[in-house]
Order: sequence, then C-alpha cells, then structure tokens
Amino acid sequence: MLPARIRTLAIGTGLAVVLSGAALAAPMGTEQARHLLARTGFQPTPQEVAAFERLSHGEAVERILSTMRPKAATPLPDWMGMSPAEFFQANREIRREKREMKEAAEVKGEAKDRRDRIVGLVRQQGGDAKAWWYREMLNTTSPFTERMVLFWHNHFTSSVQKVKYVPALMRQNELFRREAAGNYARLLRDVARDPAMLMYLDGATSRKGQPNENFARELLELFTVGEGQYGEQDIKEAARAFTGWSVDRQTGAYRVYPALHDDGSKDFLGRSGNFDGDDILAAVLAHPRTSERLVEKLWREFVSPQPDAAEVKRLAALLRQNDYEMKPLLQALFLSAAFQDPKNRGTLFKSPVEMTVGTLRLLQMPVDDTLRLVRGGRLLGQDIFDPPNVKGWSGGEKWISSYTLMLREQGLQRIIQATQVAYGRRDMARPMADKEQLEETPVEGRSMRNVPMALRLPPALNGIETARLERILLALPPLTAVARDAAPGAAVAQMMLDPVYQLK
Repeated sequence: MLPARIRTLAIGTGLAVVLSGAALAAPMGTEQARHLLARTGFQPTPQEVAAFERLSHGEAVERILSTMRPKAATPLPDWMGMSPAEFFQANREIRREKREMKEAAEVKGEAKDRRDRIVGLVRQQGGDAKAWWYREMLNTTSPFTERMVLFWHNHFTSSVQKVKYVPALMRQNELFRREAAGNYARLLRDVARDPAMLMYLDGATSRKGQPNENFARELLELFTVGEGQYGEQDIKEAARAFTGWSVDRQTGAYRVYPALHDDGSKDFLGRSGNFDGDDILAAVLAHPRTSERLVEKLWREFVSPQPDAAEVKRLAALLRQNDYEMKPLLQALFLSAAFQDPKNRGTLFKSPVEMTVGTLRLLQMPVDDTLRLVRGGRLLGQDIFDPPNVKGWSGGEKWISSYTLMLREQGLQRIIQATQVAYGRRDMARPMADKEQLEETPVEGRSMRNVPMALRLPPALNGIETARLERILLALPPLTAVARDAAPGAAVAQMMLDPVYQLK
C-alpha cells in the first residue's frame, strides 16, 4: 500500500492550462523545463534545465525529438557475434566441466567453492547485457531515446531467463532503439519476426498441425486491440497464420520454413482468407483500439495515471492518420494542455532505473562497476532484460511500498556517501549494493540509518542557490522544508532523501 503522505502528494494541485499560440512561443521557465526533461528523460541537471528554460515549449519538444540516437554509443560485448550453435555448445562444455568438478569433489570430499564460481554463459552474458545497458543510460546524450527503449522493452517483453540466447536480446534492444520514435506498424512487424520474441513466446517451434498460441494471444491481448475485442477462435486462427515463422539455428536470424506454414483458410476478426502473419498484423493495425491502447499506455508513462478519454481518441486518430508514425504523436502528446498542466506534475513515480540512473547523472558520479546497479535494480523490482512476466512491470504506484521506499532511501544514502570518495577517482564506492548491505551498512561503527547525510557536490551543482536546486530536483515542494542557510551538500542530500524525490 502506498504511504498516505506520498499518495496525497501524487494527486497534485493546480488549474488546467489551455494552450495558445502565444503560450507555445513563450520561454518555458524553470518549472516547465524541469517537468519536460524529467518526464522525457532522467533526473535533469541544472545545466540541462538552464538550456531548456529559455526555449519555447515547441522548440524544446522539437529538440528532444530531433536529437534521438538510433544506435547506442556504448561498444557492444565481444560475444555478440556468437551463433546459437556456438553459444549452446560452449554452454554445454561449461556445464560438463562443472558437473565433472562436482563429481571429483564428492569423491575427494572437497569443498565446492571453485565449482560454484564457474558461471554458465546465460548468466554471464545476461549480466554483461544488463551492465552494458546501464552504461548506455548513464552516458547517453539522448535520455529520451533510452526512456523509449525502456518503454518498448516493457511493451514487447522478452527475458534472458526464457530466451537464454543473449545476443538475440541485445539485437532486440537495438531494434527498440532504432524504432524508439519511429513507426509503430513497422516495429510491430519487426517484433513479430524478432528472434528473441520468437523464442520468448515459442513462435520458433510453431508449425502446421501444432500451432503455438502464445504469440497470437499476447499480440491481441497486450500488443494491439486488447481484451474484449477478440475471441478464443481468433487466437487459434492467428496462431495458424504465424506457423513457419522461426529462427535459423545456425545463424540466429529470422527464417520462414514454408513446409511448416499452415496455408489453409482462416477466419479472423470477422474476415476469412488464406491469411499469413502479415495479414493478421494488418488487421489488428486497422482496428482503432490498437492505436487507442498505445496512446493510453504512453499517457500513463508520460502524462498522468489516468488517461483522458477524449484526448486518447484525438491522439489515436492522429497516429492512424500518420500511418503509425510516432514522432507526430509524441510531439502532440508533449505539447498537449494535459502534459503541461501543473496539476499533473509529481503524479508519476520514478521507476528504480529512472531513480538510480537519474541520480548518478545528476551527481556526475563515475561508475565503473555497473553490475552493482543491476543488482540494485533487481532488489528494487526492476531487473532489466528480465521483466517479471509477459505483461512487464506494472509501474505506477506498484513501484512504491513502505518496504521499497525504505530500500530506495538506503540506496540513495549509499550514493550520497560515495560522493565523499568518488571525485578525483574512477572507482566509485558502491553506488548500490545487495540487500544486506543496503539494510545495515556500518559507517565508522554506526548504521547508515544514524549517519547525518551530506554529499560532496559535483561541479555541476556548485554555486547554485538552494531555492533553485529545490525547483530542479523536486517536482513538488518537499515534505520537510529545506533551510535556506543549510550547507549546500546537506541541502541537496536532504532533497534527495525526501519522499518527494521519488516523484517526477
């Protein structure tokens, strides 16, 4: 259950703003610049806010959309070229070595420590992939690109645990980045052929006479029209249409096996024909609920927890008129009166990734070991590349409970403590940690719960008055007022540890 004081904050106050041409042309100012940057990226820095507050809202939105990156800047892991055959052969050899060491240890009565240190390729490469993505989010020049990649990752879910062949998941991540604000129809068609998705929802083994219904079911329920718009027979017929869409075992690429495709007549959403997978996709894209449900999900991601029904229909019509091009939709969404309405500030909660990455970007913290961030995200409920199920993370209020709020505060305390040693060094001191370390980490003989928090300010936060920092760091006034004569490091630490810092 959400703590009552945080729930009250999330409601927000203020009057609706009705935009005019003059309003769009005027400089945004600090609060609106901070709001736009926080919603479309991670925690903005004072320098980012200063650069945007002089722009009009239209100019600012155009800048965000025009500077997206279709490719990651972080070098890909060196195992990306490994084929499925090579991957699974290497994994078998590792498992055999581990089994042989276990048998030898049992005969000799030796400890199993060395055997347990042998990690399979799935776990090793999965950790590498997650750490790689954290590095990209920390260093990107286009935070909105990464936010959209996270959005698509939570819309079209796939996981390391199910897929196992990690290079396929990395290529799926590349697809989401390439189409981050591209064309949804094209993205949907590419996802239906994506090897990671074909493995995750068992399409790779679907064949004539034995169609697997998993992808067809999620396509209708989660990716497009939604419940109430189709029946069980539609799922069965769609599954037949996708048979034969598979993955080449040698290359890991998408491949069609004509002999495995069911080329018989099918009945789908009131129409009959010799449909294949592309026909099914065309049918669901023509259905108005597909565009409406996508707009609703984007609204909850960027605007407020409760979509406005009239605005959803207006924006969904715009999306269809533009043949599912995302940029016109995103521009209209961010220029809408609802997005800029002050009552919608502070109504959304930061995800664990947003909180951690945003804080580290704000403090300009050097992070060499991003695997610690992976473990911290898992502890807080967001294990990237491993969403909990096909529905992804629920988000919203589900991110926050009394327990996770405590863990978030302890993670922030560790980051604050790390600033004392981070600057001038490249080995940042444990920005996030494991559960036991977070809950009770001694500092000079005391628990961190009892340590007065103050951080060493990075150059980006030096020389800025407390009142302005508060307007940049927090979406709403803090629960505990920050003394204007407080030492700068203590003031910033207090803001970061205030529950309002969890809102965006």
